[in-house]
Amino acid sequence: MKKVNSNILVYTALAVLTLIISSCTKDLLDRTPTGEMSATEFWKTESDATVALMGAYSAVRPLFDRDYYFDGQGEYVRARGTSTTSGNLRLGDAYNGGNYNPSGYGASFDKMYRYLYGGVSRTNYVIENVKKMLPNAKTPASVANLEAIIGEARLLRGMVYFRLISMWGDVPYFSKVIYDNSEVADLARLPIAQVKDSIMADFTYAFEKLPVKAAQNGRASKPAALAFRGKLQLYWACWNKNGWPELDTFTPNSVAGDEAYVAAAADFKAVIQNYGLTLFRNGDPGSWGAMGNAEILPNYFYLFMPIANGDPEMIMAFTHGGTGTSQGEELMRDFSGRTHEGSQCWVFPFYEIADRYQSTVTGDFAPKMVPTLPTATGARTKVNSTLNPESYANRDYRMKSSIMWDYEQSIGLTSLKSTGFTPFIYKTWNQAVTIGGVNYTSYNTDASVYGYVFRKFLRNYAGLGRSEGDYSYPVMRLADVYLMYAEATNAMNGPQADAIDLLNKIRRRGNLPALKAEKTGDKTTFFAAIEQERIIELLGEGQRSFDLRRWRAIERVWNPPYGVGVWRIDTHGANRDRYFQNSSELAYQQCYIFRIPPGERDRNPNLTQNKPWL
Repeated sequence: MKKVNSNILVYTALAVLTLIISSCTKDLLDRTPTGEMSATEFWKTESDATVALMGAYSAVRPLFDRDYYFDGQGEYVRARGTSTTSGNLRLGDAYNGGNYNPSGYGASFDKMYRYLYGGVSRTNYVIENVKKMLPNAKTPASVANLEAIIGEARLLRGMVYFRLISMWGDVPYFSKVIYDNSEVADLARLPIAQVKDSIMADFTYAFEKLPVKAAQNGRASKPAALAFRGKLQLYWACWNKNGWPELDTFTPNSVAGDEAYVAAAADFKAVIQNYGLTLFRNGDPGSWGAMGNAEILPNYFYLFMPIANGDPEMIMAFTHGGTGTSQGEELMRDFSGRTHEGSQCWVFPFYEIADRYQSTVTGDFAPKMVPTLPTATGARTKVNSTLNPESYANRDYRMKSSIMWDYEQSIGLTSLKSTGFTPFIYKTWNQAVTIGGVNYTSYNTDASVYGYVFRKFLRNYAGLGRSEGDYSYPVMRLADVYLMYAEATNAMNGPQADAIDLLNKIRRRGNLPALKAEKTGDKTTFFAAIEQERIIELLGEGQRSFDLRRWRAIERVWNPPYGVGVWRIDTHGANRDRYFQNSSELAYQQCYIFRIPPGERDRNPNLTQNKPWL
């Protein structure tokens, strides 16, 4: 397997973290060391600036490359740490003491607040010091290179602040190097509109200064800056049009919302049209292969394997070093079970996702699955039974690529070697089974309690440990830009021909026919088609919870407050967990905005608290 370009990683480990910036986090931010190489000795050349930039990438990467944990706040993915089986809440439990559990990252969303500000501090350090180098640059080319480095750092800073306002609304803002925590210890929260304007300025500067094509895999480019600027404007439009009552300092403005939709659409259109970007393998679906066999898989599966590293669809992705770098991704550890290098299956799909995969024949939803016990008569042949392989036939190819049901296979991996194919059979863990006269050992993944597991992100090649992946995790994909463009134009003008065409391109990778006319008849129906594609296309990539919040859709998904709640069942028909049963309006309000961490408020009396958390 070809390894990812890891220059970004090596610089970080050897130079920046040891010579420039302390790896310790104190209070709100990471501080610059006082006993290491001085700035006057270090900031001499473009190479120095690049090394420092790699340190910023290293600090920002873990703030985004585990975004799949956010999907645990939606209705189709259970993620340990953002889900619970002991209470009634679903999205709310992530805030009510729930953990944010990626290995080596931290404990809670409260801690994520601190880590995000560490990313701000790292990027500020690069921006401020490289600016000081500009007057001494000897050639126009050197000036352009240094400005591009500043542009990359400003893009990263903008991404971090965008995440902060998306979660907490008003947040403290600083854009300079901080040498002592006392400099920010009493900072008040800045209104979200002002922070948004600063983020816009960062994204615009990055767009103006960055190259059309990134210098290497894992670094930022002009279309990445434009895509993030469009996404910020789309979110701003949603907050202004749909309101954010839990942020009581924010006053929605429908005119500002309309302007933001128009600006977002313009940025997305430029990304789509101006840079020659294409979907992975031109959006061709590839082959489904055979039911119960994984020797051939659709192209969508390989979009999430290292073969896609550097592909044009990956507008921006964070690289990982693989074996021996201590900078590998942990996708297999989190998405697969013990049969795969002792992984832990901390992220797996709910049963309900299966019914979202549409028919390749009709292009619409198939009859709902019928949960069936294995002991039931004809369980494997009953029409629409969850245990009947034919129930899964002629479905969106992204289904085969994304989830596994009974008797679907994957490649087992132990001690960095392949152990051959292993079939997934719900509640039959690590058992000898015979299928078609061939002996197997079933997939050991007892953490899954809904009847399905992920295939998406499940590594199908040997040689790397569970936490040593070399896949470049996407934080901005072209398919997402297509969908955001469709959303923005639909919000203003209803279904547009070019937006419909973009949705059909995404659907084609699932081998689905084009949308029928009734799916694009008006804003409401076309929005439903856009949401459907976002659910399927972006499953497990951390987008759903942010979509539900900005659309004000949590009550639509989980039923209104003080209701019976929503059960989540498994493929055998058992009620597993009920969420939002008799939950108050306050519980729902807390789902729409995160609390300012109490520990930060203890240290800084000027930090106000978001209304639902008072």
